[in-house]
Amino acid sequence: MPGIPYKPLDAAGPDELVQAILERRGGTLLNLDRMLLHSVPFTQGWGALLGKLRNELSLPAKLRELALCAVCGLCGAEYEMHHHGPLFLKAGGTPAQFNALRDLKRAIEHEHLFSRLERDVLRLALEMTRQGRVSPGLLETLRGELDDTGLVELVGVIASYNMVARFIVALGVEVECPAERM
Repeated sequence: MPGIPYKPLDAAGPDELVQAILERRGGTLLNLDRMLLHSVPFTQGWGALLGKLRNELSLPAKLRELALCAVCGLCGAEYEMHHHGPLFLKAGGTPAQFNALRDLKRAIEHEHLFSRLERDVLRLALEMTRQGRVSPGLLETLRGELDDTGLVELVGVIASYNMVARFIVALGVEVECPAERM
């Protein structure tokens, strides 16, 4: 159950903002949108940041989705796992990999399931999410596997989806039932 009620469509916010979301979402407001719309500036900033992360990074989509699903799995953000699981699969992830992300410490040990780079991405997500700091050795290893732009983008994705996961969990945003979609 959400911590506060979702905004109803007829009171969701400025028409131009709501219409832009509806266009991006194929005519639907998700529960996340309806929660965010309690604050117009927050909704605008959220959309701008996450739109850039989804559409404009040079980081490969599979690594982006792997990192963000790892964060959301760690934080218990089932809403994001539900919405990003298909994106992870579309980007080249496997169902076995996706399912393994619910126990990240064990997933990191799966040499047959994840490549070396993917396990390093999972380690980075774990360290950033659990302690904030990252071991210098892991950063150096990742610098050898990615260019500096890719590493900055990867850290930014993990940091951003820590924000997303915490927002969703704190406010109890629920996966949409088919009848709820607006």
